Amino acid sequence: MTTDSKARANGPRSLLRKIVDAHLAEGTAETGRPIALRVDQTLMQDANGTLVMLALEAMGIERSALPLGVQYVDHNLLQADHRNADDHRFLRSAAARFGLILAPPGTGISHVVHMAHFGRPGAVLLGGDSHTPAAGALGMLGIGAGGLDLALAMAGAPHPMTMPSVRGVRVTGRLPPWVGAKDVALEMLRRHGVAGGRGAVWEWFGPGLDDLSVWDRHVIANMGTETGAVATLFPADDAVRDFLTARGRANDAAPLSADAGARYDDVQDLDLSTLEPLVATPSSPGNVVPVSRVAGAAVAQVYLGSSANPGWADAAIVAEVVAGGRAADGVSLDVNPASRDILRDLVATGHLAPLIEAGARLHQVGCNGCIGMGQAPASGRRSLRTVPRNFPGRSGTVEDAVYLSGPQVAAASALRGAITDPRTLDRAPPRPRPPARPAHDPAQFVHPPADPPPLDKGPSITAMPVFDPLPDDLDLPLRLRLGDDVSTDEILPGGAGVLPWRSNPERLSAFTFRDLAPDYAAAGNGDHAILAGANYGQGSSREHAAMTPRMLGLRVVLADTIAGTHARNLVNFGVLPLSLDGDARDAVAAAGRLRLRGCRDAVARGAVPALCLPDGTPVHADWALPLSDRQTAFLLAGGCISWARAASAMGRTTA
Repeated sequence: MTTDSKARANGPRSLLRKIVDAHLAEGTAETGRPIALRVDQTLMQDANGTLVMLALEAMGIERSALPLGVQYVDHNLLQADHRNADDHRFLRSAAARFGLILAPPGTGISHVVHMAHFGRPGAVLLGGDSHTPAAGALGMLGIGAGGLDLALAMAGAPHPMTMPSVRGVRVTGRLPPWVGAKDVALEMLRRHGVAGGRGAVWEWFGPGLDDLSVWDRHVIANMGTETGAVATLFPADDAVRDFLTARGRANDAAPLSADAGARYDDVQDLDLSTLEPLVATPSSPGNVVPVSRVAGAAVAQVYLGSSANPGWADAAIVAEVVAGGRAADGVSLDVNPASRDILRDLVATGHLAPLIEAGARLHQVGCNGCIGMGQAPASGRRSLRTVPRNFPGRSGTVEDAVYLSGPQVAAASALRGAITDPRTLDRAPPRPRPPARPAHDPAQFVHPPADPPPLDKGPSITAMPVFDPLPDDLDLPLRLRLGDDVSTDEILPGGAGVLPWRSNPERLSAFTFRDLAPDYAAAGNGDHAILAGANYGQGSSREHAAMTPRMLGLRVVLADTIAGTHARNLVNFGVLPLSLDGDARDAVAAAGRLRLRGCRDAVARGAVPALCLPDGTPVHADWALPLSDRQTAFLLAGGCISWARAASAMGRTTA
């Protein structure tokens, strides 16, 4: 341990360090070193949850070993045929079988509902969704992960990860009129881009937090994911206490914050009073500009909702702005309430009627259009959305033009039919007052029975793929050459035409790289490698983006850098995630092929196999992430499922 690390361990501790120290199961909490944390809670959503349940079945796990796990149904809600409805029934039976709480369709978005009903300061939440760090609004360490990681956690295994750096954000000032939490999140993206938080946890502190509600903090923690950060943490202060107490959960409201004088790897200042309304332009959350720069651009859709702006106030702000008016002619004003509880509050406070009277289209509670499950925008037209991401095609329209904003900009733009700086409206800024007793209905959840039922599988639900062990030698063609910032949405698209196949791996694999390389899936399943630039696999934690390329023969990903969650998912499916420098990448691209020798021996020692070009020229590469002993075993076995089956056959526990 370095002198600086010892000082941090023995001196005043950050909030992250306190949570890690209380949950550390393996390793040393030194930045950049592999560790493993005990997990308190798991969160699954339906788009990824079906594979979690199939993995539990494949591993022979009978019951979750954790204190709490919740399976949400919030993504695949569009029931155009039997497939999504079959998945819902399967998840109901699987939750009962494996000892999980079920949040049925109509309950709401997982992150929103979980924070209100189950979130707890100081706990570790592992979620099968990349926006799980939204839990940081309560002082809870939320980590997004692939489904196989969740299955292992429910088997009792600690979660492997790399100890993050801790980057402080000192907040001062108060938000100006017409500026909200989404503008704070977009300001962080303006400063750091979509990869500037890689390997880090953002830890927020300072007097400016007094001006940010718990729902505001949820927006910021949710969008911290878009910087590539591992997680975002806020202290569990008086605002968190009041939030939990108002929902009858005062017993969970334990105060938790960093020690005075806690040391961070770096600290930046953010004065809320200096912020202005911001917009992310197509097609990346990192393309942030002042709204004034794009004001006047016509929009055909304004979409409100998602986990990025989920709170009652986000919808109430729009309701107060549009009250007495109507959405501009030709503008579809789409409203997706985030939860049944929040929808009830909008009715109780009188904020739903103004939205409907303004011409809004009210959709069912859930994720919906955020992930292309309905509400796809018209081709060749702009869509302004309060969602967290605007990756190409994520909306469900391949050639989309999606802008991201907060509810203030969205409301003004809906009225005028063009992107609008809300400060130019001839009206007072909205200041909605929340209900004193927010709706909070625990009866909407289904708790597991004492006697587990069998799994209820519809005709489109199949088994998890099982892959062969890593061979000693590989001679691989480069199937694809890709650029920077390729997202998991581009590796495996979402949308209403794809998501219903999430529990049918073989059918799902046909969509792999559909928009970037339409011939990829049809080119056969021979062993091959993929070459990419920086930040490959950014965005969603969906493990399908690692599974289906492996089904089609992917053995090695070579990239400048690979997003952390995606790198772990590649390992879980037996794919070698390797990092190359620029010169090596150019040489490999020119050669078009790559040889790997002594793979099994090298991986067993934690080393990268010997790489060379067809002419024998050596190629230097590093692992894209530090490997734990368990992850090394996964690679040798051909993936987590193969490893678990072998362990079970030998009478060993998978944990």
